[in-house]
Amino acid sequence: MILSACGDSDPLAADGTCSGPGLVVGSANFPESETVALAYAEALRVNGFDVETKLGIGSREAYIPAVRQCAISVIPEYTGNLLQYLDQNATATTADEVEKALGAALGSDLTIGTPAPGQDSDAVVVTRATAERWNLRTIGDLAEHSAGVTFGAPAEFQERAGGLPGLRKNYGLEISVENFVPIADGGGPATVRALVEGQLTAANIFTTSPAIAQYDLVVLEDPKHNFPAQNIVPLFNTAEHSDRARAALDAVSAVLTTDELIELNEAVSGPSKTEPEVAAKAWIAAQGLNTPID
Repeated sequence: MILSACGDSDPLAADGTCSGPGLVVGSANFPESETVALAYAEALRVNGFDVETKLGIGSREAYIPAVRQCAISVIPEYTGNLLQYLDQNATATTADEVEKALGAALGSDLTIGTPAPGQDSDAVVVTRATAERWNLRTIGDLAEHSAGVTFGAPAEFQERAGGLPGLRKNYGLEISVENFVPIADGGGPATVRALVEGQLTAANIFTTSPAIAQYDLVVLEDPKHNFPAQNIVPLFNTAEHSDRARAALDAVSAVLTTDELIELNEAVSGPSKTEPEVAAKAWIAAQGLNTPID
């Protein structure tokens, strides 16, 4: 079973100019990234920027080159996974350690704003029935059942340091090629449905997913910090970064707590199914960010 999600544009179809008057805000291909990107876009518009959006691009392997090429000006990122993408030998795990290490890993063409207090970490998630059947509390508890575990995650999870290689190294969880199911929705509805319906035994789902509470899913503890801190942060192409743009997005980051992320995700992915753009604009207004920063 291979499931996929499509973006609304190809960010690599043409390089940007790195010198145009407007900004292009991008997102990865899952609802939280799109909603935060739309909040960024709204905050930038309020502060006088001409903004275009390119949403649903795909994985980091697709959108980081787009940012480097100025096809994307800024995109919401997650500090820990960004660090591991840029430096596969990185060992930082805490929020402060990760932010410090990022300073050295970004290079000259990428710049970050101030990380938000809100985190959305990768997690290994199982159903309540599986957790009770195997007495699971931590990821390590799942290791002895490796042969019987069908694991769902984005395709790149097979290679990333914090993906299957990290689970193998830190916990002895061995997922065979035959038992890995690539699902390209970033732990979204297709992944959740496959887990709840029993097509998967475990899945990589983000900790702010409203589906965890909705379906009484169990997030397995990660005592060895296989998944590093994942604070949301604006990632800019350095040439498109300005003090004014950073100030607008740092104001967003300042109020973007984990609880706020969960509420945004609930609005978009919960029963009300609010359109991401509507949810983002309402959230910006509720936070008092719908007027220009002094």
